[in-house]
Amino acid sequence: MKFIDLFAGIGGFHKALHELGHECVFASELDPVLRETYKLNWGKDINIHGDIRKIVKDNIEIIPDHDILCAGFPCQPFSKAGKQLGREDERGTLFDEIVKILEARTPKFFILENVRFIAKHNNEQTWKAMKADFERLGYDVDHRDYSPHDFGIPQHRQRIFIVGALGKNALQHFSFDKVDKHKKSIIELGNFIELNPANAKKLPKANQDCIKLWQELIDAIPKETKIPGFPIWGMEFGADYPYEETYPHLLSQKELGEYKGNFGISLKGMTPEEQFANLPSYARVEDEFPDWKQRYIKQNRKFYKDNKKFIKEVVNKIAELPSQSWQKLEWNVGDSKRKINKYILQFRASGIRIKKPDFFPSLVCTNTQIPIIGWESRYITRKEGLKLQSLQGLKLPENDNAAFKALGNAVNAKIVKLIATQLLEQEKKANGVAKQHHSSNSLSKTYEPAR
Repeated sequence: MKFIDLFAGIGGFHKALHELGHECVFASELDPVLRETYKLNWGKDINIHGDIRKIVKDNIEIIPDHDILCAGFPCQPFSKAGKQLGREDERGTLFDEIVKILEARTPKFFILENVRFIAKHNNEQTWKAMKADFERLGYDVDHRDYSPHDFGIPQHRQRIFIVGALGKNALQHFSFDKVDKHKKSIIELGNFIELNPANAKKLPKANQDCIKLWQELIDAIPKETKIPGFPIWGMEFGADYPYEETYPHLLSQKELGEYKGNFGISLKGMTPEEQFANLPSYARVEDEFPDWKQRYIKQNRKFYKDNKKFIKEVVNKIAELPSQSWQKLEWNVGDSKRKINKYILQFRASGIRIKKPDFFPSLVCTNTQIPIIGWESRYITRKEGLKLQSLQGLKLPENDNAAFKALGNAVNAKIVKLIATQLLEQEKKANGVAKQHHSSNSLSKTYEPAR
């Protein structure tokens, strides 16, 4: 069968369908670096184009007839990590280009991928509008959330997968329950990481020194005291600015001068600009603090009050760190061993996240949040990133930033392959194609390299 690959990236959908014997007849990718990488992976003569909006508007005829439309359309408009503008965002309207192509070419099937929050966005109105568009065009539609860790791959990356088949009750043959039969309860992290690979990027000394400071704080906490499960916001240690009935934005310069900001620094005698610069970034807002923020501030101040005599000295050192994000810690390992370097780490805007070494956090499209293997003081490698997205054998952009951005935007090929196997099974039977035996080996086999 013939398929098209929209918002193609380096070719996650392509890899999955190629391994099932299908042919790509058209692809589009806005990023010129990724277009070139796509050609390296799938052949220099592959039919890949740029901006799909321009193509649909001016030259939709160049999109050939096809049986399957695949698209991992931009997720930022719907992501909880973004501004959640949805279809009001210019990128959100890219969904409309998919609808126009479905209307013009009426492929028999489609497979889409996005952040799972799209189904909840705008009180589910966004999803209802999308579903109505599909049904207006005559498609039977279903969806389900999956993450690679559901299938034995150590990455927590919840995504919604939407499938459609043209015709009334055209998905009668398909059930996500059949996909669920491939789920695994055991994840072998060691099968996905290398032991001290030579090409790994080591964690910079400044980051390592930061982790040592936080380890010093953890070591100073009495053994009988539980390490907080709430985010530790070091800036609140010693602070007393108001945050409940009133908050900094409502106070005059003189009023705010009666309080202490980050790490207990007095705000008296400062200009308004200096006062706000010496408050946590989350306290500089014009609106009332939400309940969750008030709760975290209260918990942090109480924790410091209860443990000040043990941790004050190291807190003074943490106050000297260059970024507020480094002055926050998310201890997500409960009562496990109190050694940061035993875990998977991530430097995030919300703080330094410490998590159990069972699976990696979601790969994202920013190079500042590449997961760190704590026990080797290094970032995951490109090869390991490819494994986490089931893209073994594919080439990445030469630049590391571009490579991890591509991985963060990619679709997991194994999940697509599992879904496509079930979705297209009836069509293969109808066409008299011999049913393939899909062993666990065939699901992870490497694609045939481009020539």
